[in-house]
Amino acid sequence: MPNLLLVPLRPADARRTFYALTAVSAFAFSACFTLNLVFQYRVIGLDPFQMVLVGTVLEATCFLFEVPTGVVADLVSRRLSVIIGFFLIGVGFAFEGLVATFAAAVVGNVVWGIGYTFTSGALQAWITDEVGEEEVGPVFTRETQIDLGASVVGTLAAGALGLVALRVPVVVAGVVLVGLAVGLLLVMPERHFHPTPRGERETFAHLRGQVVAGLRVARHRRVVRAFLLVSLLVGLSSEVFDRLWRVRLLDSFAMPEVFGGDEALAFTAFALVGTLISLAASLASGRWLPRRFVDEHPAVPVVVAVSAQVAAVVGVALLGNLWLVLACVWLRGAGQAFAGPIQAAWLNRNLESGTRATVLSMNGQADAVGQVAGGPPLGALASWASIPVALLVAAVVQAPSVLAFLRVRRSTGRPDAEPVGDVAPAPAT
Repeated sequence: MPNLLLVPLRPADARRTFYALTAVSAFAFSACFTLNLVFQYRVIGLDPFQMVLVGTVLEATCFLFEVPTGVVADLVSRRLSVIIGFFLIGVGFAFEGLVATFAAAVVGNVVWGIGYTFTSGALQAWITDEVGEEEVGPVFTRETQIDLGASVVGTLAAGALGLVALRVPVVVAGVVLVGLAVGLLLVMPERHFHPTPRGERETFAHLRGQVVAGLRVARHRRVVRAFLLVSLLVGLSSEVFDRLWRVRLLDSFAMPEVFGGDEALAFTAFALVGTLISLAASLASGRWLPRRFVDEHPAVPVVVAVSAQVAAVVGVALLGNLWLVLACVWLRGAGQAFAGPIQAAWLNRNLESGTRATVLSMNGQADAVGQVAGGPPLGALASWASIPVALLVAAVVQAPSVLAFLRVRRSTGRPDAEPVGDVAPAPAT
């Protein structure tokens, strides 16, 4: 009998396995997250500061464990890393749902955050190895379609399970992911894995090299500086909104009679509407705006979208009508979805091939650092003063991002400064 940790009992086709795990994991994540924050507030009884603190712990866990867990995928097995990851995510979900205390929420989020870092990067690297770089593009396209469909099903399932009890979709999602890990242990193939060469491994020395190289590029390019600043500002302000807009609704408004006043049904419907609106906004940014306009004047649609996001946060804080507040929540999501592809293309056009991955990674790190630094103070403000006050401060913190984009001159698709030479990350030591 083979060692199941490294060799599956009955290896399946890699593509079909990837599509199946995509569908199951997307279903489970949507089933958990649709009502998870409502569960934390109503069942566990977390106050605003505790809710934000749980999210901050999750962000810090992902940030700190990204490199150590990557060693498994680099040196041992990407298959094993993915299996461990989904198992830990499932255990974290189920533990939080079953125990339902503040301490359980913190521990559960630490466990599933570590699990997420095991899957991050390893899953994409595994399927790329198995099908080949030339064939993986259509596979990722199909993955996106499957993810969207399964997410909608998971959202509907959360609403149905939430009618039983708010903890049920959280626990079910955890059990499903543990089952997925067991299934992958039996069938997930790995025929083309080769350990990552030493110089290409993600290490803390490599991470330090990324920061140095990214700062070197930012010093010479205003677009890069603007994006790093904006990512930091968005991180500082986003955690309190993402964690507390549902609490704002629960504290201030009765759920609509069309849902029988049931919170599980109401928030399931809110999530579905928000997903559809964000999807439409994402499609609009790619199809409605002339390509030449986006390439030559990217700041215009981005500034409009970011301004809408800031205004939406203010609206959620101040408006006294449920549907107007929901419209602001959906507007913020739509603004993010609309601006996202344009911002990505704008930043990438202003980077050279040798530094692109470095700066993009650093941009994500700036957002993570902002969330860890900004979450607890704004969460404490929400508990001490009120959620609307904390949201208004979050809007003020994000507002300079509009000015940052306005100050960046028209992009022509070329770097906005002279080449800065080879600024690739320093080799790992």
